Amino acid sequence: MPDGSVILVEIQRKTLTRVWKGRSEVIAQVGGGPNGAALGPDGAVYITNNGGFEYHEIAGLNIPGNAPADYTTGRIERIDLATGKVERLYDKVEAGKLSGPNDLVFDKNGGIWFTDLGKNYKRSQDRGGLYYCKPDGLLIKEAAYGFVGLNGVGLSPDETVVYAAETETGKLYGFDIVGEGEVAKSPLGPPGRCVAVPASHVFYDSLAVQANGDVCVATILNGGITTITPQGATSHTAFPDPLVTNIAFGGGDMRDAYITLSGTSQLIKTRWPEPGLKLNFGQY
Repeated sequence: MPDGSVILVEIQRKTLTRVWKGRSEVIAQVGGGPNGAALGPDGAVYITNNGGFEYHEIAGLNIPGNAPADYTTGRIERIDLATGKVERLYDKVEAGKLSGPNDLVFDKNGGIWFTDLGKNYKRSQDRGGLYYCKPDGLLIKEAAYGFVGLNGVGLSPDETVVYAAETETGKLYGFDIVGEGEVAKSPLGPPGRCVAVPASHVFYDSLAVQANGDVCVATILNGGITTITPQGATSHTAFPDPLVTNIAFGGGDMRDAYITLSGTSQLIKTRWPEPGLKLNFGQY
């Protein structure tokens, strides 16, 4: 934000939070599991809410798990930064309920691309997908379905491709945009083309796109940020937490990288070798 603060979601605490000068302030008690946040064209923050997780401490790390006992549905929400008011926009599509919305990005026309991770239960799993909606609450579309947990989402600089990371397989997919909320179909299986698959077993989480079009994907197990070119070449920057879950760019030259280390509940800031892509309705 222009005042130097960072606004983020805390899934376990169920809040939208402002971090500023060594302290944190709760903007809104959201409930469920606020998972991703983005500034909209009206200055409000829009939230992908996964409905909540069970949490477990394993080897000193905070690990999310299955749906909690009070889980009902996932949803898309709007939060007024001045008042903290939370407004639910969507909790279903024509095909059924939203299971676990995870992350979102605004296109230049003010539409929202978002992913649904699905939901895990003790002996079953809801699949996830890629969706599109309008912030006025009047339009939502299912662009692609059937993935094992679509997580981070971002747009190419020319907005012809929407990228999404599949968590459990560790794949980065590219979906060619052919219309409003529509992506190119595939003759076999779900839409989308596999851009990259890591050589080792990792989980991919949220992502951000650089100004040059490369995709920076937060990486779990081999904790760090994996940078992937549109052609599929990869490089990795390690950080001291196996649960690196998100990256966002800011600063005057867009080379300040804000990274969430979720296993140890830290937000860090570091300089990045390439500038990030300016978001359509970001504050920079």
